Amino acid sequence: MSQPHLVTFGHGTAGRTALAGLLHGADVAAVVDVRTAPGSRRDPDLLRERLAGWMPEEGLAYRWEQRLGGFRKPAPDSPDGVWRNTSFRGYAGHTRSPEFVAAMDELLDGTARERTAVMCGEAVWWRCHRRIIADFAVLARDTPVDHLMHDGRLTAHSPTPGARLRADGLLVYDDEEAAARAAASRPGRS
Repeated sequence: MSQPHLVTFGHGTAGRTALAGLLHGADVAAVVDVRTAPGSRRDPDLLRERLAGWMPEEGLAYRWEQRLGGFRKPAPDSPDGVWRNTSFRGYAGHTRSPEFVAAMDELLDGTARERTAVMCGEAVWWRCHRRIIADFAVLARDTPVDHLMHDGRLTAHSPTPGARLRADGLLVYDDEEAAARAAASRPGRS
C-alpha cells in the first residue's frame, strides 16, 4: 500500500475523450463523483449512468459518493464565519458530520490502493466544494491533494486561510483574522 494522495478535478465543459486523456495523463485510476446530482444538461456522457459505463471502458474505476455531495445549507449558528458564500459555509458544517467523516475515510483508504480523483462539475477548484474536501484531507488526515487543471497541470492544495483543526480532529473555518490577512496579501483575489 502506498501513501494516500488525492487528486481533484472538475469536468467543466470537457467531453469524454478529453476527460479520459486528462485523467490518464495524471495517472488517475479511479474517479469518485462528488456531485450531488450527477448529471449534465449539456453532455449526456456526464450522466452518472453513462460515466459508470464509459469510464471502465477507458480503464478508470467509477463510483458516485453521495455523502460528499455539495449544496448543503448552513446551520443558523454556523461557526464557519470565514465563508461568506452560504453554500461553502453549509458544506464546511457538513464536514463535521459522521456521514462526511466516514465517506472521507473510505475515500482516502481507496486512495492508498489506487490513484483516485474526486470529480465535480465546476472546472476551477477554488469555486467548488472540492476545495473544502481538499482542506479536510490535508488538515484532518495529513493527506496531500493536487488539483488537476484542464491543461494537465497538477497544483498542490494549500488549505483555505482561516481553516483550523479543532481538538476533536475536525475542521472549523473561524479564524477570520487569518483569512483577512491572507486576503490583504493577495490583492484582487477573494
